[in-house]
Amino acid sequence: MVRGEIMYNPKSKIAEEFISHNEILETLKFADENKNNKELVDEILAKAKLGKGLTHREASVLLACDDKEKTEEIFKLAEQIKKDYYGNRIVLFAPLYLSNYCVNGCVYCPYHKKNTHIPRKKLTQEEIKREVIALQDMGHKRLAIEAGEDPVNNPIEYILESIKTIYSIKHKNGAIRRVNVNIAATTVENYRKLHEAGIGTYILFQETYNKESYEQLHPTGPKHNYAYHTEAMDRAMQGGIDDVGLGVLFGLESYRYEFAGLLMHAEHLEAVYGVGPHTISVPRIKKADDIDPTAFDNGIDDDIFAKIIACIRIAVPYTGMIISTRESEKCRERVLHLGISQISGGSKTSVGGYFQPMPEKDDSAQFDVSDRRPLDEVIRWLMQIGYLPSFCTACYGSGRTGERFMDICKGQQIHNFCHPNAIMTLKEYLQDYASEETKKVGEELIAKEIETLDTVKQQVIENLEKIQNGERDFKF
Repeated sequence: MVRGEIMYNPKSKIAEEFISHNEILETLKFADENKNNKELVDEILAKAKLGKGLTHREASVLLACDDKEKTEEIFKLAEQIKKDYYGNRIVLFAPLYLSNYCVNGCVYCPYHKKNTHIPRKKLTQEEIKREVIALQDMGHKRLAIEAGEDPVNNPIEYILESIKTIYSIKHKNGAIRRVNVNIAATTVENYRKLHEAGIGTYILFQETYNKESYEQLHPTGPKHNYAYHTEAMDRAMQGGIDDVGLGVLFGLESYRYEFAGLLMHAEHLEAVYGVGPHTISVPRIKKADDIDPTAFDNGIDDDIFAKIIACIRIAVPYTGMIISTRESEKCRERVLHLGISQISGGSKTSVGGYFQPMPEKDDSAQFDVSDRRPLDEVIRWLMQIGYLPSFCTACYGSGRTGERFMDICKGQQIHNFCHPNAIMTLKEYLQDYASEETKKVGEELIAKEIETLDTVKQQVIENLEKIQNGERDFKF
C-alpha cells in the first residue's frame, strides 16, 4: 500500500520502506480511533490468546486502550504468555564495557565526542582478562560486550581479539560460554567476522525509529546515517548472524511511535529472513555524566513502561525480552511477571570496574545504575519471588540458534531444553559461588523444580550429583 511517496513494504531492505513514517502515523491514528472499540479490542485479545503474536497495528490498539478492565486483561494475558513460552526461568548476564572512545555526537550519551571531561579508557587484553576473571568469580557465564564507535581506538580487529581473549579464560570452574556483542552498525564482512568468532547475539539499539528525530539526536559522526544504522540487522543476517537483538531508548521520542516502529522492524526480519529478533531490550533514558534525562520531553512513567512490556510480550511471544540495571528492583520485579526473560545482575556500566570497583560517583559510566545489588543477592531475590535463575547457554552451544531456535520456541517446546538446563546451571552457581543463605534457598528450589520434570528427570538427578562432585557444563 502507498503511504505518501514511499511504499510501505516489510519485505523491502530499504529502511524507509520497512519502517514507514506514514504507516506509523496511520497506525497511531487507527489506534486512537479504536482504543475504546471494545469489540475490536476483544477480537485482538482473542487472536493474542492463540499465542501466535499480533501485527504492529493490532498491538498499537492494545497499547492505546485506556479501559481499566481491558488493560488488566492485557496484563493477565501477557503474564500467561510469558509462562507458556518461558516458564519461570530468568536468564542472567552482565555487560562488559571495553572502551568509551567514540566519534559520534549522540546528544543522549555521555560518550559523545564533545564531552571533554569524561575519562576516556580502553581496556588492554590483560585488563580484559582481569575483568573476565572477576565476572567469572561472581558466577557469570554470559556477557554482552559494549564499545563506543571509533575506527582508530575500537576497530573490528580489537573487538575480535577481545572476544578471543574472553573465550580463552578458564579460571577455577569459571568460563564465559556466550559473548553477545553490542557495537555500532558495520559491514557485512565485519558481521561475518563476528559470526566466525563465535558470538551469540548481535545487539544494536535503534534509539529512535523517527528519522527526523534520529538525525537531530545524532548530529555528527557515522551514526548520523539513519538508513545505514536501521539496515544493520539485514547486513548482520547476511553476514551469517542469525540471532539479533533490537531495542529503542524510550524517552527520546513518543513511546507509541517507537513501539510501532519496533514491531515493524520485527515483522521485517520475519518477512525477509523467516526469523524475528532473538531479543528486544527496553531501556529508558537515565541520568549520566553530561546528560540530563529531563531535557527530553518524552519520558514515560512506570505504569506506561509496564504496559509497553506487556504489549510487546503479547505481540512477539517468541522473543526474549531484556531489562537492565538501569531500572530499580521494584520496577524490575513488576515487569518480570509481564514479559521480561533476561536481566543483568551486578552490572558496571563503565570501562572496568569489576576487577577494581569504581567509586560510588563514577563519571565514566554510560548511565546511572538503579539496581546496585551484587549478583548473589539478585539470584536469591529471584528465587524468593518464584523464579528459576538460569545461566544456560546450551542453545548456542548446541546450534539451536536463528530459525531452528524460533521453530522450537514458537512450538512452545523450549521448556524441554531450557528448564532442565536452568536447573543444572543454577546448581553450578550454588556449588561454586553462592553465599550460604543463597545456597539454602537454591537447593530448596531445585528440589521443587526437579519434581516438575518428566522424561529427563532421572538424567537431571544424575547430572546434579556429578555437578556436586565437580563436573561441569551438562546440557540438553
